Amino acid sequence: MPRPLGELEDAVMTRVWKWNRPVTVREVLEDLQRERSIAYTTVMTVLDNLHQKGWVRREAEGRAYRYEAVSTRAAYAAALMNDAWSQSDNPAAALVAFFGMMSEEQRQALRDAMRIAQGPEAAESHETFARATEKQAENRDENPDENPDENPDEKADGKAGRNPDEKAGEKADENQGRNPEGIVAENPASAEGDPGR
Repeated sequence: MPRPLGELEDAVMTRVWKWNRPVTVREVLEDLQRERSIAYTTVMTVLDNLHQKGWVRREAEGRAYRYEAVSTRAAYAAALMNDAWSQSDNPAAALVAFFGMMSEEQRQALRDAMRIAQGPEAAESHETFARATEKQAENRDENPDENPDENPDEKADGKAGRNPDEKAGEKADENQGRNPEGIVAENPASAEGDPGR
């Protein structure tokens, strides 16, 4: 489970992710110095710590190193969200609350991501669930007796109140044959804003 990056670690990783290529301590230092006063040794220590934590890999180049991100910012954000969600004692309620906090633009991005990850055949059922979840989030303050764990689709088909293991088994049967990873390659960062190009 990833720990959130510290403020300076995030500032360094932001540049490594943005430039999307191996970088030197000097390049990161010069870019950071546009925003703050910082020493070469501080940036070197941060990059070394990020290497030890597994966020970057490095290759020797003369007497220095070039550092490159091990994964994308999107993968980092997803891992943080997954970690936070998995620590909830009521994951369904946590998702409903999270969905209720999202802007319409974020909800649309979620729908788009679900289409990509699950394929077009799943898009319609996900949109139905997303609309139902959105409605639950909007109504949760108006109807405090309503159970946020109960899916409106399950009420309609008589599955409400059933054993969660039975529901999970049915969901697994429904999803059989689909890509379980749902891995989407992120577009490489553009060279714009990259001092090394």
